[in-house]
Amino acid sequence: MLYAFGFERVGVVVSDLYFVDPNPLPGQETPEHGVRLELRIFERGELTGSIYSARPISIGRPLWRVDLLQDADAAPHTLDRAHHHPNFAGWDPGPRVFVEELSSDPLSWLTRKLCDVPGLLKETNISPSEIPASDVDALRTAAPEIAETVRGLLERVWSGELGRPPEDTVSGAATSMRVSWL
Repeated sequence: MLYAFGFERVGVVVSDLYFVDPNPLPGQETPEHGVRLELRIFERGELTGSIYSARPISIGRPLWRVDLLQDADAAPHTLDRAHHHPNFAGWDPGPRVFVEELSSDPLSWLTRKLCDVPGLLKETNISPSEIPASDVDALRTAAPEIAETVRGLLERVWSGELGRPPEDTVSGAATSMRVSWL
């Protein structure tokens, strides 16, 4: 499932995720599932028909990522692999950065980050020119709604409805897999 919150130049996308890492970190060899959130560049295309035509929308490169993940076999609410990626090189994320609060109080941590875009920009090396002041305000205003969307997706992952491997997957057979919009 994919949710998108678009503003003038940037937006936030949120999706459930099931992931088997082909090169796992020690102690993280089992599949992961949870919710991924990314701050991305958004672009509005020109109308291609009449004034009533649908507008093309592009969701471009990522600026920042949060992965609220846990061992897929663990009890719900564990979030033992929650981390974020403060830096990207093009489309590839930098190393995972683990923060205790992402496992213990992820929605408060996320809301604070989205409400403090100037602080987030300093942490991620994103140029302030990439995010207009109107988007900073819009992110701050939308932060509680975005966090609520993340909470709802996490609950659906924990209930077994989302963040699952495809039905035809043989348990333990996959050495690499990513089931997600993001």
